This record gives sequence, C-alpha cells and structure tokens, in this order.
Amino acid sequence: MEYDSHCAEIVTQSGLLASCLREEGTDLTTTVPSCPDWNLAQLLRHLGEAHRWVEEIVRTRAARPPADTALRDLPRETTRTPADLADWLTEGAELLAATLRATDPDTPIWTPLPSGSPRFFARRMAHETVIHRADAALTLGADFTVGQPAALDALDEWMELGSLPEMFDFHPDRRALLGPGRTLHFRATDTPPDAAANWLVDLTGDTLAWRRADEPAAVSVHGPLTDLLLLLYGRRPADRDTFEITGDTELLEFWLSRVLFG
Repeated sequence: MEYDSHCAEIVTQSGLLASCLREEGTDLTTTVPSCPDWNLAQLLRHLGEAHRWVEEIVRTRAARPPADTALRDLPRETTRTPADLADWLTEGAELLAATLRATDPDTPIWTPLPSGSPRFFARRMAHETVIHRADAALTLGADFTVGQPAALDALDEWMELGSLPEMFDFHPDRRALLGPGRTLHFRATDTPPDAAANWLVDLTGDTLAWRRADEPAAVSVHGPLTDLLLLLYGRRPADRDTFEITGDTELLEFWLSRVLFG
C-alpha cells in the first residue's frame, strides 16, 4: 500500500466502524473483550483522539510530541449517543486524511519510532483503525473482514515494528524469545499465490527478525488472512478449528504471549 492508499484506508475503516455503532441497541458501556480495561466508549474515544493527535502533529510539522492527555484520559462514562460518537469518529478520520493528503509525505516531523515523516503516521493510523474496528466488531458481535491489500500491509507493519531493535528497550523480556531453532511460519490459505502471504519469524540470531518466505519452521500456522491478522494482533486465540498448526506449539504460545501489540 502507498501513502494515498493509507490515507483512504483511515477514512474507509472509520466509516465501517461507525456503521456498526449506528445499529439499534448498541451499548457503549459494554466491555471490549480484546481490550478488557476499556468499554466501547473508551475504545472509540481512544481511536478518535489518536486521529486528532496525529493530525495536529502533521499539520503543525511538530518536532516533538504534543500533550497526549486526551489519549490517556478515557472516562468510562459518556453523555454521547452511539450515533454522536460515530459522527465524531468519522469527522476526525476525514480531518486526519485531508491533512495527510495536503502534506508532502517526506516532510520531516516527529514520530515515536524511526521514520520522521507523515508516511509513518499514515500507515500506522490506517492499521490502528483496522484493528480497533476489529475490537468494536468483536464487542458488538458484528462480522469483520479486511481487504487483502490492507491485511497484508497490516501484517507487514506488525512484523516490522515488532522487530525494531528499540523493542528490546521497551520490552526487555522479549530477549527471552531468542534461541537456536526458534522459527515460526505463518501462511494465509485464502490468498492467490502472487500475494506471497507467507511470513517467517526468525528468533535464532541476536535480534527479532522476519521475512516474507515460505520456509520450514519449528512451528507453522496456516489459516485465513483475516484470522491470521487477528491472531498476531492478539485479537483471537490460536485455535485448531480455525488454524492448521504443526510443530512446536509451546514456542507459538510463548511467542504470542511476549509480542502482544496494543
């Protein structure tokens, strides 16, 4: 996916999430199963505030992060209706996408991880919105699917961010994942061959590494693309009704427990 596609995906995914909220009987106080510290109102507030926080960074060409109080102050109660929150969410997504589109994607700005340009935020917010739409769908019992380009790119981004050397600084316990013979292979079973939907996680060196490859591994997980996305983001379990799992299941469980992505 390119920059313009990421911008479009922010709006598309927000619109799909908003449509779920407009269903009759939506209860904003319902606990989000995949983010159990939040209820639905808090999840939506988090995503909408994230869109607005990033929009400010890009619009002002920020050299340092602005205050993130609104991202952390997520009261459980809300006076807004689901329809009001749906409108607020889509407004923020459209504002962010418009600001990104009006900005040279290579403009130097602050980003929380190496990149320093709007490209990082366009991609990150596209997939942040995808995953939190999944959280809302799981909460409301709604269907959730993602188009192939977005799902593939979201999985690539997850792998890239999770393998950054800085992750050892943030999560020193992940060093325990490294060891001889520790490799994991993930394959999507519902994509055409040219999608190359195979990911090899290599823990045998001094760093967390990955590559797009169809290679033998200590443990292999095969399943539908959307389900793989939810598995790696910690939104669904590695159950055998959905996935074909062969090899070292203890390694799979250990790895999944250490690489949870918020």
